Amino acid sequence: MPAPPLIQVAVVLHPRDNIAVAARPLSEGQEYAWNGHLLRIADPIRLGHKVALTRIAKGEPIRKYGQIIGFASRDIAPGSHVHVHNVSAEAFARDYAFCQECPPPLPRPAVPATWMGFDRGDGRYGTRNYVAVISTVNCSASTSRYICDEVRQRNLLHRYPNVDGVFAITHKGGCAMAFGGPDHRQLERTLAGFARHANVAAYILIGLGCETGQAVHLIESEGLLTLSPRGNGSSPSRRPPLVLTIQECGGIRQTVEAGVKAVAELLPVADDVRRVKLTADKLILGTQCGGSDGNSGVTANPALGWAADRLVAEGGTAVLAETPEIYGAEHLLTRRAINREVAEKLLERLRWWEWYTGIFGAEINNNPSWGNKEGGLTTIYEKSLGAIAKGGSTALMDVIQYAEPIRQKGFIVMDTPGYDPVSMTGLVAGGANVLVFTTGRGSVFGCKPVPSIKVATNTPLFERMPDDMDINAGVILEGTTVAEVGQRIFEEILEVASGKKTKSELHGVGEEEFAPWSIGPTL
Repeated sequence: MPAPPLIQVAVVLHPRDNIAVAARPLSEGQEYAWNGHLLRIADPIRLGHKVALTRIAKGEPIRKYGQIIGFASRDIAPGSHVHVHNVSAEAFARDYAFCQECPPPLPRPAVPATWMGFDRGDGRYGTRNYVAVISTVNCSASTSRYICDEVRQRNLLHRYPNVDGVFAITHKGGCAMAFGGPDHRQLERTLAGFARHANVAAYILIGLGCETGQAVHLIESEGLLTLSPRGNGSSPSRRPPLVLTIQECGGIRQTVEAGVKAVAELLPVADDVRRVKLTADKLILGTQCGGSDGNSGVTANPALGWAADRLVAEGGTAVLAETPEIYGAEHLLTRRAINREVAEKLLERLRWWEWYTGIFGAEINNNPSWGNKEGGLTTIYEKSLGAIAKGGSTALMDVIQYAEPIRQKGFIVMDTPGYDPVSMTGLVAGGANVLVFTTGRGSVFGCKPVPSIKVATNTPLFERMPDDMDINAGVILEGTTVAEVGQRIFEEILEVASGKKTKSELHGVGEEEFAPWSIGPTL
């Protein structure tokens, strides 16, 4: 009986590749037909891991996606497992070819895609409708949580069907930082981004009273306003938010009572808004990959990239983040940059990350986590090449700072760490009103007030965690096309934006995941 073709059990992503990615576990001793000869599997190869297609001499590049993902640290025989034991992430020159492959705009669909959302009347469009209790400092975190707990326990929400809930924004910072310094400014930008988010109808601020990050400074520096309660039958207006401090209120119990009263007054105002039909250009998609594996760049990420392209064609916005997980693949984005200035902004961020990690004795190419490596990812270059697939194929329109307001349409990059909660916090603060999170190992991330759609990269994961995964991109390994799964993701984005609950929302996940990026010392 002739040997089965290798392509039935593994994926070769580019003609230049000298490795294939296992689409199912491969046993030692199995033989497969490949490129006119037999390839004998020399080692057990797990799902998502790499097998050598040819002999790779020590020092020669390992290629996946047609790109360099590392170099052989010793001779590698055909059929051998290619991973951390025989691959190193050496530095190599990249040709940035600035703007040379910038694609033309995609044609707009004749009939725009639509969804049902909340029009705030000021250029913001929400996919959810929450009231928020925002803690300015960790010292008021528990009090902020108690206010939300008390609102729920008193069943104050039952009269307001158009309100998705009340939630607390708590964190570990807010003090012991330089006043007006980078951490202070970045925390204020992040808190303000959540406060003015299109998914937040109204909010109050809770402080201790003596912290560095004063609520009054936050309001003034960010120009914060929120809906005011109805008074004497008057229509709601926008005014600076209510600030409650534990020290001035007389302690936790009094602050909780005042906070519950304030939320109760805001609920009818928040409930006044109704969902209306909106076009897809009002959506801002935040993308993230976490708990990645060797198939992330083969299935879920390219499919999400297809959906991102579709959204950009509709006139919407798709945001790629995780700057350390662009490292080694940035030359593919600089080629797509709309102009040299945008490309240089990306490179400047990468140079900053090289400096930033260096002062702590770390290296960006040590980024793949233990779980990533267990899933088959070997180097940061491999991880990055798969990660940027989430960004699709359209022109790179801008590169923005962490939690900076997202104003540009099309495909953009936000500078964030790769750590999922911190990265997603920045995306939401910037204004992303729907999130798609791809995972190969099984992340269960959620982030109120924005729904997070979970996409599994492989079928075993989807079947093992059916209560946490929204979409199975593993079917791509079984013959379904990337475009078909991409269309499914795009349709899910519209449905979730219109109110369908994600698996993480059904679990109630999302109130512990607010994690603003702290870049400086704790004083």
